[in-house]
Amino acid sequence: MPNAIYFLFPLVLLAIVFTFTAAVYWVEQRRKEREAFYKAETLRRVSEAQGDSAKAVIELLREDERIKTIKVREGLKIGGLINVGTGIGLMIFLGALLGVGGKPVSAGGTGSVFLCGLIPGFIGAAMLLYVYFLARPLE
Repeated sequence: MPNAIYFLFPLVLLAIVFTFTAAVYWVEQRRKEREAFYKAETLRRVSEAQGDSAKAVIELLREDERIKTIKVREGLKIGGLINVGTGIGLMIFLGALLGVGGKPVSAGGTGSVFLCGLIPGFIGAAMLLYVYFLARPLE
């Protein structure tokens, strides 16, 4: 009987995790759907109003697009910094773990395994380079 508990516990835990994940995804999709509906409804009402409504709708759309662009760029900045930090940390960790040559010093190694930390470092640097120098400027 105790063996059955050890077998069932991970299965129940997995079922709970996947059920929770599906519920969170469903709630998030519903929230996005509601936001899109309310935005479309607001734009429709503003465009039906008298006066300079068309100009107000266009300005509202531009502002929304500008905010989305800013959020994407901030995400790229954070992702780039995280990758650069990961690369530096990986180089330091592997250099200390395997010795400066890349293989254990006791084995007489001369490799450069710790340089694999440059991979995430260069990815992060490319992300930061794009955000600061290559992306089109905000209006």
